[in-house]
Amino acid sequence: MSAAPRRALAWTALAASCYLLYLHNLAAVGLLGPDEPRYASIARSMARSGDWLTPRLWGEAWFEKPPLLYWMSAAGFAAGLGEDLAPRLSVALVAIGFLLLYWRVLAREFGKRAALLATAILGTSAAWIGLGHVAVTDMPLAAAFSAAMLLCLPWMARGERRLLPAAAALSGLAVLSKGLVPLVLALPLFWAGRARWRDLLRPAPAAAFLLVAAPWYVAMTAVHGRRFLDDFFVTQHFSRFASDALQHVQPFWFYVPVIIAGLFPWSPLLALLFRRPLYKDVRAQFLLLWLVFGFVFFSAAANKLPGYLLPLLPAASALIGVALASSSRASWLVAVCAALLGLVPVVADVLPQALLSGITHAGVKAGWPAVAIGSGLGLAAWMLLRRGREDTAVLVVAAGTVAAVLWLQAATYPALDRSVSARGLWRELAARRDVACVGEVNRGWRYNLNYYSVTPLPDCRTTPGVLRIEQRPGEPPYLAAASLSAF
Repeated sequence: MSAAPRRALAWTALAASCYLLYLHNLAAVGLLGPDEPRYASIARSMARSGDWLTPRLWGEAWFEKPPLLYWMSAAGFAAGLGEDLAPRLSVALVAIGFLLLYWRVLAREFGKRAALLATAILGTSAAWIGLGHVAVTDMPLAAAFSAAMLLCLPWMARGERRLLPAAAALSGLAVLSKGLVPLVLALPLFWAGRARWRDLLRPAPAAAFLLVAAPWYVAMTAVHGRRFLDDFFVTQHFSRFASDALQHVQPFWFYVPVIIAGLFPWSPLLALLFRRPLYKDVRAQFLLLWLVFGFVFFSAAANKLPGYLLPLLPAASALIGVALASSSRASWLVAVCAALLGLVPVVADVLPQALLSGITHAGVKAGWPAVAIGSGLGLAAWMLLRRGREDTAVLVVAAGTVAAVLWLQAATYPALDRSVSARGLWRELAARRDVACVGEVNRGWRYNLNYYSVTPLPDCRTTPGVLRIEQRPGEPPYLAAASLSAF
């Protein structure tokens, strides 16, 4: 096959993979958890009210997060997308768009082979796929921040300043996504480039950053004053880092299993990061500093959530791609990655109950099918590696991941829609909402149900109804009534 048809086939496979991983079945399950419906409610309010400045949750100003995700989702509502697709589509497109930029930057800096391997690994990692499917702030932050850091690689290696304004503008978007966090995560950039740090403060990059990041903060301070500053900066930044009041406290080692799970099925390739020759290149040193500093920073924080680690995965994947491209001595690890795909049936067993009541309450039923799948994929990858076809083995694992994601969606989405999202409950309840009230239901389900009901249902303690929504520990809510026959 000549070069042109091969390129066309490669781009077709890439487009199909991006669609299947990030866009297919995007609205097949309702919004999940407390955060996704809460952020979507704020975005919907923006689109309907025309007030794109102040985030409002059911009429009250909400200062927890800056507006980038809200603006993205509000654009979906303004475009007339459905209640589940509107908040998610822009996040999925950001995940795909970053992968294209990622490949382009890495190809220029480290070569096309390293770029292909790194992009395949990041794009088929569990965390990038999973957080590319939900409308929360982690993906917009990770994409904007990581793109800014990557565009600084030519400056880091050769002193080229041409891309610094674009990097600064992307840093501004990151600040609009999650406040001060990306500025702290960018400290390795100032350290690694300390010999020419003044370049980062030149008029062009400084103006680009301020023009993107500053207007919303200035306007919010002018409108809401001290209340905004105290809530947004003191409570949501400094207290979130140091206080246990926000109820996300985890031990220091929490992110060790998180990064292993986030890079699934590529987790064994983390072993390649311990090869000292990899860091002869100043750009690899910078990627390592980006990864290690962020890992230590997030580990030191009192409050920890798995998605916080997402901005570190592009650095880890880039280092892995460069390591694989420079040596095949450790490529047998790719066969282990292929074998790990046999755990997907286990994930299918665990996922619904883990999201409902925590992973410690989830049971595992998958047995020999998982072993058979893992053994077969591992053997296929091993045979390719024995023939010196390392790149093909990586692409086989990536293709297997695409197939695994499609199977996982088919196996778990119906259960998730019933047990983790309020969408199904609301469809059952919608025609009778006037006689319904909410009883003992946990916070996440209240946010979820309120999103689908648009106007929150009354509390049964203040406005008793014929229909009561109740919840037992570890189970989804249910409808309770003296008699349903009248309905």
